[in-house]
Amino acid sequence: QTRSSGINAEYGESGDRLTRAAKVLEQLTGQSPVYSKARYTVRSFGIRRNEKIACHVTVRGDKALEILERGLKVKEYELKRKNFSNTGSFGFGIQEHIDLGLKYDPSTGIYGMDFYVVLNRPRIPRGEAQGEVRQDGYQHKVTKTDAVKWFQAKFEGIVIG
Repeated sequence: QTRSSGINAEYGESGDRLTRAAKVLEQLTGQSPVYSKARYTVRSFGIRRNEKIACHVTVRGDKALEILERGLKVKEYELKRKNFSNTGSFGFGIQEHIDLGLKYDPSTGIYGMDFYVVLNRPRIPRGEAQGEVRQDGYQHKVTKTDAVKWFQAKFEGIVIG
C-alpha cells in the first residue's frame, strides 16, 4: 500500500522561476504546492535565510498512483536498485515536466522534478482508546526487497543493478 507520494521541484532560487514551477506542480496534481524556505544563508549559492527556494506536493491514494504511473512511463518503468531505500521507500527524477503529458507553455519554461514514494502496510487495529501507544512489530516494516517486489508486481517494472 502506498502511504504517500511526494513530488519536489527544487531550484535554489526564489522569485518568478519558483512561482512558475509551483504552477507546473499545481497543473500536474490539482493541489496547491507548499514552499520550502532556506534554513540559513549560503552566499556561494546566493540564497538567504528564510528565502523560498523550493516547492513540493504530497499526494495520496489513487491520484498518487496515477501520477506515479506517468512518472514511471517517462523512465520506461526502469529504476536502479540504489533508487530504493532500506525503509521501503523509493525515488527518481525526471528532466522535463512536458514528458508527463503536460502541455508546453513558452512563458512557463521547462522544469525537472523528483518523485519520492513512501510505502507502508495497513495499520493493525488495536485498543488504543485508553491512550496506550503501541508500535507495529518488526515483521510489519516494509523493507527494500518488499518495495522492489511491490514495484515489479504493480507496474511490471524492471530493477537494474
